[in-house]
Amino acid sequence: MNNKININNSDELQIENEKNPLSVDGEEKAKKLSLIGEMQNIDLVISSNYVRAISTAKYLAHQNKIDINIIEDFGERKFGINSWDEKPKNFTQRQLEDENYKMPNGESRKETADRMYNSLFKILNEYHGKRIAIVSHGTAITYLFMKMFNYMGNL
Repeated sequence: MNNKININNSDELQIENEKNPLSVDGEEKAKKLSLIGEMQNIDLVISSNYVRAISTAKYLAHQNKIDINIIEDFGERKFGINSWDEKPKNFTQRQLEDENYKMPNGESRKETADRMYNSLFKILNEYHGKRIAIVSHGTAITYLFMKMFNYMGNL
């Protein structure tokens, strides 16, 4: 099922990706997620600036009676292309193998991970001891974890 509302819009690809809504199924899953025990007594809800992330975070914020803090640094990696046709077929694999690989106007795995890492530790230092929920995106979180586990492996 295609979840896009307006396929024929004139937005550039990055803006289109940021505006993509959460599917009806995604809305239902987010609502159910907000009801589980681990998601109660949250002190701070942070979301990327993408509409689908905010749509997920709203349930956590509502359940915990707090506001959503939108932080752009938790957004998905930027592809740096104007249309999906420009994305090389092996793009994802190349980014996994080479942390510096990117399209000319996009972000590398390293840049994405560094952006998220720096924001995460700023949040953790500022809200030490608080229960924090961060809503972000699969690839960006994967890159963050790769950076963190590589760092921890070097300790």
